[in-house]
Amino acid sequence: MVDSAATLVGDLPLREVMDLLSGAFYVLDESGYFVLWNRQLEHVTGLSSERLRSVHMLELFEPDTRSKVARAFCTVFQSDEKVQLEARLRDGKGGTTPFLFISSRLSIVGDGRYLCGMGVDLARHYEQRDRLELFERALMAASNGIVIARHEGRDNPIEYVNPAFERISGYSTVEAINHDSRFMAAPGMDDDQRAHLAGAILAQRPATVVFRNKRKNGELFWNHLSVTPVRDHAGQVTHFIGIIEDITAMKQRTTQLEHLVTHDPLTGLANRLLLRDRLEHALQAAQRSDEKVALILMDLNKFKEINDTMGHNSGDQVLKQVAQRLQSALRESDTVARLGGDEFVMVLAAQPSLRYTLRMIERIRRAMAPEMEVDGRLLSVGASMGVAVWPDDGRTPGDLMHAADVAMYEGKHGGPDAVHFYSPGMADSSAARQRMEQALRDALERDDLYLLFQPSVAVGTGKILGVEALLRWRHPERGELLPADFLPDAEESGLIVPLGRRVLEDVCSTLRRLADLGFGDVPISINASSREFTQRDYLPYIANRVAHHGVNPSRLTLELREEQLMNNPEQATRLANGLQELGICLSVDEFGAGMNNLTCLRQLPVSQLKMTRQRVQEINGHPGSGALAKTMLDIGNNLNIRVVATGVETRDQHDFLAANGCSSVQGNYISQPMTRPMLEQWLAAH
Repeated sequence: MVDSAATLVGDLPLREVMDLLSGAFYVLDESGYFVLWNRQLEHVTGLSSERLRSVHMLELFEPDTRSKVARAFCTVFQSDEKVQLEARLRDGKGGTTPFLFISSRLSIVGDGRYLCGMGVDLARHYEQRDRLELFERALMAASNGIVIARHEGRDNPIEYVNPAFERISGYSTVEAINHDSRFMAAPGMDDDQRAHLAGAILAQRPATVVFRNKRKNGELFWNHLSVTPVRDHAGQVTHFIGIIEDITAMKQRTTQLEHLVTHDPLTGLANRLLLRDRLEHALQAAQRSDEKVALILMDLNKFKEINDTMGHNSGDQVLKQVAQRLQSALRESDTVARLGGDEFVMVLAAQPSLRYTLRMIERIRRAMAPEMEVDGRLLSVGASMGVAVWPDDGRTPGDLMHAADVAMYEGKHGGPDAVHFYSPGMADSSAARQRMEQALRDALERDDLYLLFQPSVAVGTGKILGVEALLRWRHPERGELLPADFLPDAEESGLIVPLGRRVLEDVCSTLRRLADLGFGDVPISINASSREFTQRDYLPYIANRVAHHGVNPSRLTLELREEQLMNNPEQATRLANGLQELGICLSVDEFGAGMNNLTCLRQLPVSQLKMTRQRVQEINGHPGSGALAKTMLDIGNNLNIRVVATGVETRDQHDFLAANGCSSVQGNYISQPMTRPMLEQWLAAH
């Protein structure tokens, strides 16, 4: 049966067999002409059988490859070797097709030698090769690391890594191949993400995770890893491909941005946003554990003075040192925040008792007590603190903040470094202050503030030596208010600055008026607060208004309390020298109310010392009653500075002062405070 089939096949015509071949079959004579071929050759060349019979085989190739084809052709005949050659064959459309030609010599007895060969179309092979080369170049050029791991159940050994993987991980291809893909894991970190990835691999499904890996040098990096299973033709997972993206820099930038959003850029402390979040968490935890939370609002004393006199850089150094001290005094579970300016907030979480809170507050006070070195100077920076306790003083973050703010304000009026715990009565006081502030603003707009004038005279002759401008407020409900009733609130709220400028304007106008009436030699003194003279434009503003009204600057006297000058001698010296350059006189008010710094007074260009009313009121006719007043007079005489006794109400006080060398007095005994028209009449009469 087999022999019969072989006979039948052997009897098939040769051309039929050739046409069954998928490649281009051909037979060439020694001259290079075709003597036999199949239809596939006609198809790929686009030539008819008549044309193929007459064409030389080299004409089917591009000119630049004909020499290579000719050499291969000759080799077949000369060495009787089987020759393989890749060359592009011309088609009938002007194009070429890549072919692999395999040829050998065919000898026919008595009929010479021939070349018998087959051409295989390589077009699809070249396409696949180019695609594979493109894939390889893409893998090599990718900026992300690419890992291909063989799936072997629980283990997945690495078969391929690209150069980006080597750069990111620090491991070479040789070091990575055949290692399990988990060999870079950072133990104990991001376990939830690793468990998610392990579950996905077990379930043979894609996964994207973010976790930390270790580089070869031990450095941690953030890995954004996408893993995809690769299936064969049967649908079985044979490999996993992983795309590694090093997002360490992005994570760092995100962390920095998050820090900037939630932290104060100067001190690094929590800001208002993070403070609220921490406070809410502390309250929730305290509610679960039945504990308390203390909220402390702290405001630095005299910080504005430091900022204005030493500059903002010095102020920033103070704030940074305060931040460090507060953090060192508290626990890691507590929060220190800066709200802005010189306001700090501390959240003391998990407070078991009020006694425990008091101990922590004492730690804060001890941390703040030492002097701070700023630009080579030692500064004593105190602070007032207001304390509110949850749940007694408020049940919400907003309520606690308000209660602590009210308590802190009370603390600022309780002396330096005072600590006040919130009490319900403080709320009424805070509301009263807010009403007072608004009323003051309204008074400035309605011009309800006005000046009275009280003269000072020479004791011996009664000669007018000067006039003091005294501020009054025509309150719509409370009647006439004295400065002591509203200036402290104006100082605290900052309204003292526009108020002081209003006074300066009225005084300059009055000086101009008196000069026009022939009283140009009568000086007028006005009081100034530290909040005013620490303004950077204070002296230029005074000079501008004096020039604007055309008054003699020597007729204007600025009165500053002795305490204000003594607190910052350097600032006092700069201010006094600046006034002297402008031709404006400096007077020290409230002389004798506290400690005296004689060295400072001696160095300042002071025109007069105004003895505090308290020392004068102590003169009552009893033996030894005016001892302190006499001491103040002696100090003034020794300094060669005129002393003006203020608040003189009785003849006994006047006579005592005159007998002890006082050269000038001021008070109701001489004259009640007067309006400007009354002052003009008084001056005319005297």
